[in-house]
Amino acid sequence: MRSRTGDMWWGTTIEAPDPSGLAKFYAELLDWHIGHEEPGTAIVAASPQGPFFVFQQAESYRAPVWPPADGDQRPMMHFDFQVGDLDSAVAEAVALGATIAEFQPRENVRVLFDPAGHPFCLCRDDE
Repeated sequence: MRSRTGDMWWGTTIEAPDPSGLAKFYAELLDWHIGHEEPGTAIVAASPQGPFFVFQQAESYRAPVWPPADGDQRPMMHFDFQVGDLDSAVAEAVALGATIAEFQPRENVRVLFDPAGHPFCLCRDDE
């Protein structure tokens, strides 16, 4: 967009039943900081310039289903995070409140659910 300048922020917004709780989960998981909180919204940032994850209150929130199934809430997006040690990264995420999905598509990827039920992937890339 031509109206954007280099110092303007950008981010991804995620619906959640508890924005503050989900922001705390991702801040701890990624070692980012909570940049802003207000009722119904919490923002996690990698740095003061971003990128940002914005968590917004969603009434009647339904967690997505993994793997996708007809008639159920489908995942509209998910986060992928590269890690150096898959087993220890999974253990850290679980200790923070994530759960491991039953279906795992690949040996070098672990699908987990955050505390709100959004799927995310931890990926070990050996190449």
